[in-house]
Amino acid sequence: MANHYLFICSANKDRSKTAEDYFSSKFPNLKFESAGTNLKTCNKLGTHYINIEMLQRADKIYLMETKHLKVIQKTFGNRFYNKINVLHIADFYKYGSTELIQILNAIVCFDN
Repeated sequence: MANHYLFICSANKDRSKTAEDYFSSKFPNLKFESAGTNLKTCNKLGTHYINIEMLQRADKIYLMETKHLKVIQKTFGNRFYNKINVLHIADFYKYGSTELIQILNAIVCFDN
C-alpha cells in the first residue's frame, strides 16, 4: 500500500504545492511532498527543488506535465518510471485555486 506521495511541477509554487498542502490536510495519515524541476526558479522563490532522495522516498510520483517527466528522465534516468503518473495539468492555476483543487480531486487516487 502506498503512503508517500510526491507532486512535481516547475517551480513548486502553485500546482505541486497546492496538491501537497491540500492532500496533507485531507489525508493526515498519508505523507505528501512537493518539488519543482526548475532549479533557478526554485532557488529564486525559496521552494523545494527535486532531488534523488525525494524520488526514492515516494511510493507514487505525480507530475503536472510531460515536460517534468523529461527533466526527471534526463537528470535521474528511467529508474523511477514505474512510480510516475503524469496529470496533464497546465501551468495557469494559482496556489490554492478552487478549480485546481477540483481537478486534483477528480484525477488523483490514493491506495488507502
